[in-house]
Amino acid sequence: MPQTAVITRVFSVLEAVSGSGSASAKEVAERLEIPLPTVYRLLHKLVDAGYLTHLREAGRFELGPKVFDLGLSFRQRLIAPSPIRQATDELHRTLGTAAYFAIYRGSDILLTHLSDCETHPRLRPLRFGFHEAAHATAFGKILLSGMPEDQCSAYLRARGMVRLTEHTIVDPVLLADHLQDVSTRGIAWEQEEFIARQTCAAVGIRNAQGVNVGALAISMPAQQSSSREREVEAALREYAGRCSRYLRAAG
Repeated sequence: MPQTAVITRVFSVLEAVSGSGSASAKEVAERLEIPLPTVYRLLHKLVDAGYLTHLREAGRFELGPKVFDLGLSFRQRLIAPSPIRQATDELHRTLGTAAYFAIYRGSDILLTHLSDCETHPRLRPLRFGFHEAAHATAFGKILLSGMPEDQCSAYLRARGMVRLTEHTIVDPVLLADHLQDVSTRGIAWEQEEFIARQTCAAVGIRNAQGVNVGALAISMPAQQSSSREREVEAALREYAGRCSRYLRAAG
């Protein structure tokens, strides 16, 4: 079996186990439609490697300690550099809004730093590693707008365009027109497209080659957006510019 297929199968097993906290070999086999003897071999190899724990009396398997080490390692690789975290935190304090930093990594748009407080909380679905609904988030839109057209279309086809509110753009043609405007203006706004009564805005962060590789974003109640549009845009451009200068110097 090719190595990529083995890795895919291993992660499928881990996901099947983690989905309900623990699982029997039979449950994993049924869920993944893999022959039971194959599942047993995989499960016991993962136990030996420390990725699963075998609950012998219950005849079940649960995640082992190495899985959590993997999660920590993944998180450490994605943590934003200190200057970018500082800029995001300063943006939060300057505007009195929640602030976010997202990157385009591999084939996903990922949120890797959030700055909020009790007075100005983050939007609750958003968390470290969030990678859904790029078509409906400001940071997703600014990164989509920087992609070549065929890459953007492939990204959206693979992940779909779920309607999250009555304002979510789910028509590919309308979204393409919207993203063209985002690219021209250099700022993305979403008005209650991700969460009702909430507005977000984002500006791209460019590397030494001038490519959009990240996004700095804020969220705030929709009722405030019209009166604060200029203030928000100016602050986003200032702090995103700082982040871009850091990336150019580091690159």
